[in-house]
Amino acid sequence: MPRQGRTRAVSRTQTRSFLAKAQEFLDAASTELGAGRTVAATSLAIHAAINAADALTGVRTGRRAAGQDHDHVRMLLRECGPDGAEVEKELARLLPMKTKAEYDPDGIGKAAARHAVERAVRCVARAGAVVRRTP
Repeated sequence: MPRQGRTRAVSRTQTRSFLAKAQEFLDAASTELGAGRTVAATSLAIHAAINAADALTGVRTGRRAAGQDHDHVRMLLRECGPDGAEVEKELARLLPMKTKAEYDPDGIGKAAARHAVERAVRCVARAGAVVRRTP
């Protein structure tokens, strides 16, 4: 049985803040991708998706993952219905790139960076739709 991760309560105001951060990271990722800075674009895309996930889990469960292990956010997303499943699927593909983008000496190819940004776009769009339609 998977170990339960640490969580923190999320208010409606905080949920909107996570979504705003997700959009800011995504905008920056798109700019960096356009400038050919693939490592920065990938890292920013990953952070956009993580913040989108926090916004979505905040709206749907009133919690966000608070531990160092990003797999905990994936567990919370599984509690968030079809929207959570879609964001979890994209995040599952992004998280393995985090170490390479942020800590490994190797670069990130253009195609991989473009895919990372596209995945982040889908995460932010899905979380944004849920946040906007939730009173």
